[in-house]
Amino acid sequence: MKFGIFYELQLPRPWQDGDELKLYHDALTQLETADRLGYHYAWVVEHHFLEEYSHSPAPESFLAAASQRTERIRLGHGILQLTTNHPARVAERVAVLDILSRGRCEFGMGESASITELTPFGRDMETKREVFEEAVRAIFPMFTKIGTEHHGKYFDIPLRNVVPKPVQKPHPPLWMACSQLPTIERAGRNGFGALGFQFVSADAAHAWVHAYYNAITKRLDKLADYELNPNMALVSFFMCADTDEEARARADGATFFQFALRYYGASQNRQRPAPGTVNMWDEYNKWKRDNPEAQEQALRGGLIGSPETIRRKLRRFRTSHIDQVILLNQAGKNSHEHICESLELFAREVLPEFEHDPEHDAWKAAVMSRDIRLEEIDTAAFTDRYGKLAINVAPAAKTAAG
Repeated sequence: MKFGIFYELQLPRPWQDGDELKLYHDALTQLETADRLGYHYAWVVEHHFLEEYSHSPAPESFLAAASQRTERIRLGHGILQLTTNHPARVAERVAVLDILSRGRCEFGMGESASITELTPFGRDMETKREVFEEAVRAIFPMFTKIGTEHHGKYFDIPLRNVVPKPVQKPHPPLWMACSQLPTIERAGRNGFGALGFQFVSADAAHAWVHAYYNAITKRLDKLADYELNPNMALVSFFMCADTDEEARARADGATFFQFALRYYGASQNRQRPAPGTVNMWDEYNKWKRDNPEAQEQALRGGLIGSPETIRRKLRRFRTSHIDQVILLNQAGKNSHEHICESLELFAREVLPEFEHDPEHDAWKAAVMSRDIRLEEIDTAAFTDRYGKLAINVAPAAKTAAG
């Protein structure tokens, strides 16, 4: 099992001068710490205009800076939006990051999830999947061929040689953002690694893994000529401290990530409120006061606790055959100091037990060769986009009006 860390670069209100400066440089220090401690991946999102939830519109710049402060950790676009970027610019940015990092780039792709992001770039919810798939077909020849052209419905690109080319041949490993079970299956069919930006139980993880590997081994349908990346990663809330009580106190803002996702997601087309009209942090704290049991349940469900508690939870996930657990600790107002201490403690007390797993490697090889045929699990019980935290969260329009 591999371990990654994940950044939306969240910045809840109220804002003061210098907050974004501190946010970015603290995150870079955290990546440097994770690299020194032996974590395997660092994932950074691309989002636009999403106040408080994500202040990360230029992950290529952030990851380029991280590449000069780290040596081993894989630097992942989790994800680049293929709907709001031109294919040639995507290919160029991925190649440059791969060069700067000396071949440590991971290329995650996605569509964006709201009209707040899509509309300013001339895209919409109805056609975003078509745009994504056409962009994939346009991009991959750019990594390997001396001169490519593409003439499609959404992109018309004359013959040009996209330079530079990536260090990793034929291209960095490919991933796709997946927040719902159908997207997990779609990533498998397309041959991409699945970045499961969802919070699930070990039972749900077992079902999702089966759905993913059945899709990639039985129903493969690649969009272009690229290398398969059979890998399944899932995000979890994360905070490691000496005791369960201390970890939960330090991670009190962790559920802001999921609350904001659910709050916005309840509105039509997942439209964000007009700029400056909603204080998301205040809305979140109102929800916590009104729903203490749901807050506590969400924290219990994550990898939040003492090293022994987290080890016990990870042993259950290991039986699900997850390839990577992505640890979300930069969420809400979790402090920089606590994040660094958590990374240190986990790396010292927990990580060594799980990072070398020959049994999983053998299982995965047998699944991919079809020597092991996985059952088709009924996944109807595991399709909720938001998880149990969503139970009592009011729709965005109603809360904003109230």
